[in-house]
Amino acid sequence: MLTVEKVPNLDVLVDKASARFVETISAITADPTGGVHGDGAARVVVTGGGAGIKLLSRLSRARNMDWSKVHIFFGDERNVQIYDPESNEGQARYALFNHVNIPEGNIHGYRPRMSTLPDTAEGYATQIEHHAPKGFDLHLMGMGPDGHINSLFPDSPQLAEAEKLVVPVSDSPKPPAERITLTYPAIARADQVWLMVSGSEKAEASSQLIDGVVSDEWPVTRVPELTNTTLFITEDALPEE
Repeated sequence: MLTVEKVPNLDVLVDKASARFVETISAITADPTGGVHGDGAARVVVTGGGAGIKLLSRLSRARNMDWSKVHIFFGDERNVQIYDPESNEGQARYALFNHVNIPEGNIHGYRPRMSTLPDTAEGYATQIEHHAPKGFDLHLMGMGPDGHINSLFPDSPQLAEAEKLVVPVSDSPKPPAERITLTYPAIARADQVWLMVSGSEKAEASSQLIDGVVSDEWPVTRVPELTNTTLFITEDALPEE
C-alpha cells in the first residue's frame, strides 16, 4: 500500500519526516512491549543520500529520544572504509550518531573491506537474524532518478533474489561499483517504509511509483507490494498532471 505525503520543498520534507520519526520511535521505546519484536526496542534501517542524511542531521537536535533502545541498520553500503566520504555509515555517524547517546553495539554496520563482498553480505544477514529476527519497525529509503533503492538498480540480477536478505553488488552503474545491499526480502520484513524523494530529476520515477506500474526497470515500484509505504515527496519531484 502506498500513501503519498506531498510537501513544498526538501526543508519541509525533512521537518515532517523528522517529527514523525520522533513520534513513531518514541512510542515504541516508551512501551515495554512496543515494536515488531514486542521488547520496547525499535529497529530502524537508515539511508544515505541528500534527504536521508539531512533527516539524520535534523534528528541530532531531537530531545527526549531514548537512543539506547534503538538499533540501527543500513539499507546498503559502498565497499569503502568507514572513514571514506562515500561510506553511508560514516556519513550517518557524522550527521547523527556521533552526537547522540546511542550504544556502539546498537549500530550495526556492514564493515566491508574486512572480507570478501559475499562474506560481508552473509555476515550482515547473520547480524540481522540475531538483532532483528522479526524484521524492522521502519526502513528509511531514498530513490535515485532511475528508480533505484538501496543498491538495487534497474534490471540488475539482485532484483531476482527471493530468499537472501543481503547480497553483494560488483557492478553498480553508480560509482563505486562494489557495494552490499539489502534485498526485496529484507525490505518486506519492514513494518513501514518511508521513501523520501526530492528533485525534478526524479519525477519520471515518481510517476511510475504513484501510477502503480511494477517493473524491474523501476525497482522502487515494487516496494508498496512488499510493505506499508509512505512517500514523502516534494512538489518538484511530482509527476506532471
